[in-house]
Amino acid sequence: MKIASWNVNSLNVRLPHLQQWLASAAPDVVGLQETKLTDDKFPDTALAELGYRSVFSGQKTYNGVAILSREPATEVQVGIPGFDDEQKRVIAATVGGVRVINLYVVNGQDVGTDKYAYKLRWLDAVHDWVADELQRHPQLVVLGDFNIAPDARDVHDPEVWNEHHILTSTAERAALQRLLDLGLHDAFRLHNDDAGVFSWWDYRQAGFRRDLGLRIDLTLVSDALRARCASAAIDREPRTWERPSDHAPAWVELTG
Repeated sequence: MKIASWNVNSLNVRLPHLQQWLASAAPDVVGLQETKLTDDKFPDTALAELGYRSVFSGQKTYNGVAILSREPATEVQVGIPGFDDEQKRVIAATVGGVRVINLYVVNGQDVGTDKYAYKLRWLDAVHDWVADELQRHPQLVVLGDFNIAPDARDVHDPEVWNEHHILTSTAERAALQRLLDLGLHDAFRLHNDDAGVFSWWDYRQAGFRRDLGLRIDLTLVSDALRARCASAAIDREPRTWERPSDHAPAWVELTG
């Protein structure tokens, strides 16, 4: 089972890219973030023509998440249970016996701001929910745009992206570590120790051409799935296409 995550940064704009990538990469499950469209505008018919069923939760202009799958998705959950939030950032479903939680983590704007405090509260709520999900669904994958680069290997310049900077601050990385401590593993790091492998590049300052990136799109697998984690990587190719998303797909492949 190949499970992928991709922040498409507007599905309306990037639908042709998604269709092309689905046809070539052939994932079994894909979590999308930043679809940026209301549910009545979601292109489920176009995706069904490629063999994918869709569950989704969107809003106009901002946020929006979806899970595409070849098999029917069941036990669909929209939002974090018990956490009052109008922003459409979370969707979960079970596909082929694997529970998939798709997150579009809050950006946080800047350290010390109200949006940063909201990010940390949001991550605390995710932690408590995932802890509960793991009890009910040991075979669990948590994926998405985490808006957190796990460590210095995951940023192009650790002196700039340091413990005081948004996306790499001490509190954000600690929140991610708390999530991992529940019994989750960064699938990419199970297979690759290299620094300088990124999933996001700013549109400005020729970020992609100069490889000024961050690895903030993650696929986390549970203890029960660790032995089945055959490979994990980031597919840079869609970032080279015309009018690309600023993110590239991240994926993990499970055996058995």
